[in-house]
Amino acid sequence: MSEFIRLLKYLRPNLLTFVLALVAMIFTAFFETAVLALIVPLTDQLTPDSAKNSVTLFNLQKYIPVDDWYRAWLVIAGLLMTFTVGKGIAEFFSSYLMAKIGQSAVLQLRQELYSHLLNQSANFFERHRTNYLVSRIVVSCSAIELSVSSNLRDILRESFMLVSFLSAGFYYNWRLMLGALILAPIIGLLTGKFSQALRKLADESFEGNKLLFDTAQETLSNHTIVKAYQ
Repeated sequence: MSEFIRLLKYLRPNLLTFVLALVAMIFTAFFETAVLALIVPLTDQLTPDSAKNSVTLFNLQKYIPVDDWYRAWLVIAGLLMTFTVGKGIAEFFSSYLMAKIGQSAVLQLRQELYSHLLNQSANFFERHRTNYLVSRIVVSCSAIELSVSSNLRDILRESFMLVSFLSAGFYYNWRLMLGALILAPIIGLLTGKFSQALRKLADESFEGNKLLFDTAQETLSNHTIVKAYQ
């Protein structure tokens, strides 16, 4: 958690861009919920006897004719296309803006890291292999860029969708949603275990990349010796 808080300081120069990305994510969750809300009027058209009594999110039933089957399908199709296009546009801008923030953050981090390395003593460079330091600048910073542009984006966007879906669920049937929330602690526990396993794999991957850098650099730098033993 402390690493995540330290990472947030790199968002400050891009605060306005981050806010715009959040707005785009909120619209993404809104349009996603609106698409699911069309299931109710869509079902009503398959069971016309219940169409007059159905209520859905955002009062969509007011825009769908009850007595004209053809116009009702046209309206549902138009709403579905509108919501899908709106979701796609909002999702594109959220991804684009978060990618821009990630690139800006990794640029600032690499500049700070490179400046920090240049200020180290000669003893520091004797104790740490050059390839390890290079892998830190390249691989670790790229992982941080991925964390900002992709992982953080997914966490925020899925959180907004979760709130939106929960609100829709409570709107339709709050008793059923309360029963479903009983499973939330179990799902949270399993997700936490899975996240720990993924983090362990990421650490092992970094160590493997470091070894790859070391092997490649030593082999290429001493290619004459390598060829002599071939």
